[in-house]
Amino acid sequence: MSTEHKMQETIVALATPPGIGAIGVIRLSGSGAFQVANRVFKGKNLTSQESHTIHFGTIRTEDGQILDEVLAFIFKGPNSYTGEDIIEFSCHGSPYIIDQILQLMIRNGARFAKPGEFTMRAYLNGKLDLSQAEAVGDLIAATSAGEHQFAMQQMRGGISKEISGLRQQLLDFASLIELELDFGEEDVAFADRKALSNLVDQIHGLVQKLIDSFSFGNAVKQGINTVIAGRPNAGKSTLLNALLNESRAIVSDIAGTTRDTIEEEMVIDGIRFRFIDTAGLRDAQDSIEAIGIEKTLEKVAQAAILLYVFDVIQTSPQQVQEDIEKWMNSGKHILLIANKMDLNPYTTFEQYFPDEAIQERCNLSAKSWIPISAKNEMNISHLKSSILKTALGEHVNMDGTVITNARHYESLIKVRENMEAVALGLAEGITGDFLAMDIRAAIHWLGEITGEISTDDLLGNIFGRFCIGK
Repeated sequence: MSTEHKMQETIVALATPPGIGAIGVIRLSGSGAFQVANRVFKGKNLTSQESHTIHFGTIRTEDGQILDEVLAFIFKGPNSYTGEDIIEFSCHGSPYIIDQILQLMIRNGARFAKPGEFTMRAYLNGKLDLSQAEAVGDLIAATSAGEHQFAMQQMRGGISKEISGLRQQLLDFASLIELELDFGEEDVAFADRKALSNLVDQIHGLVQKLIDSFSFGNAVKQGINTVIAGRPNAGKSTLLNALLNESRAIVSDIAGTTRDTIEEEMVIDGIRFRFIDTAGLRDAQDSIEAIGIEKTLEKVAQAAILLYVFDVIQTSPQQVQEDIEKWMNSGKHILLIANKMDLNPYTTFEQYFPDEAIQERCNLSAKSWIPISAKNEMNISHLKSSILKTALGEHVNMDGTVITNARHYESLIKVRENMEAVALGLAEGITGDFLAMDIRAAIHWLGEITGEISTDDLLGNIFGRFCIGK
């Protein structure tokens, strides 16, 4: 069945979470929404009521039995979420009542909505572009202030404005190059090659900036992996408990207590972090510990931030340096957690990394040094601030445009490749028809982000991830 044909049907779904609750909201949308509603709602003729009004009445079965007293919310198209006529019934949150009302509406001409179908209709009716529609799903799934902020920014058109602006500039130049092709025999140049080169450089820079923002945006969306690693008895589990402010991990004086990874999430200033406590790093004493250490190394490799914890009493500078070089992957954001400082408060970064050569070899600086006492919860607030600052990096401005969607990221990678091809073509003086091919390809990929170019498969993949009723 075509998308156009499906759009003619009236759909219905529960818009609130399933299960027992105070209320449930049942949503109808489509050209026949008022006809279906009037067959089951008794109190007023909803068709004759003003849009954006609320009306009290009852829902009754075909034989006149009252199922529930409800409030009917009216939103007449095109001034509605989907752009179609929408009626939402607020009923009591009994699963039985909700099921009976849904079945009643199905019998009276509606059909069950598919996942994301309401938002798909909003997109198809021009109420949202595709990136905004995807942001609706992100907004529903947001569990932290950072995720919420990025989703709201995207839903309100932040990314769309950036992408549409780039696309329009390319369209303008593409049209001039296409015009040149029409007058190819007359050797006429309409598109200024120098201006095009400047535009390509500008777009390449903006696209690269958006691409660079993805690692941060995706981490905020998924939760930032923060791995706690170090030697046995360094205080890793004690640190996890101090960060969470609860006794989550077992703590003892016996080396190697933690054999498996322990994962917990917490939010620091609106950013969600996934803290992972790991088995101590050393040559394994038995096969079980070997498995634990192997898991530790896997988590270290996946970490966005690595908290290397060491005991300032028991661990020498040489041992710390060896651990960093042996176990810690280069390129990671590493914070040196100097633990048990209450027992040796005069320990400094310079004692462990005395010269620049060692610091460069380990890719560390004094800014990485965080002295704490996990047992006494000393300096934990400073550690949290340092973790947050490390996560944000250059992205301190949370109001800027940040890419959080892998589909957008992949499209931008292709746009960058096309821009590089155009730049190379301009440098080598290739003809306009080849330039036009790469420019058209870039326009295509930018259009896929906002949905100006889309396919049924793409839409099905995106909206199929939504909950039913949205």
